Amino acid sequence: MPEITTVGHGTLVLDVLIGNLRRAGVERLVDVRSTPYSRWHPQFNRKSLEAASEAAGIAYEWEPALGGRPEDPTLRTPDGDPDYERMAQHPPFLEAIERLLAAAEGTRTAIMCSEGAPERCHRTLLVAPALLARGASIRHLLKDGSLIKDAPRAMRLL
Repeated sequence: MPEITTVGHGTLVLDVLIGNLRRAGVERLVDVRSTPYSRWHPQFNRKSLEAASEAAGIAYEWEPALGGRPEDPTLRTPDGDPDYERMAQHPPFLEAIERLLAAAEGTRTAIMCSEGAPERCHRTLLVAPALLARGASIRHLLKDGSLIKDAPRAMRLL
């Protein structure tokens, strides 16, 4: 099974994020933001990020089914928060997980969203458990370029 890297752009400069990805050996970046847009950091808007990634030799794609803010009201709690338990069983999410795993078999892949801290992000709380359950290994790329490689250590961040 593949190893998948997670990363959040946070407040990084785009060149720093791309450099961190390259040093981590990432060949494919899958954007798992529900809306690939940032009001505060426009360098991470979909078109800008896609152009910068591809210029650095990193393929880019957006996978909205792995986003953490569902439009479907049945995937939200009564308070309106995302219901990760329900989302993790939603057929489009499950299909996207399988596509991600299949593509990551031959390509070093990272999933990316906006939250810089993995312990507060849906990529750790929703996506990573689905990947781990299917035998993938996870490593988190932090803003300083370091990696947390073992799942138990990463989960202790929670």
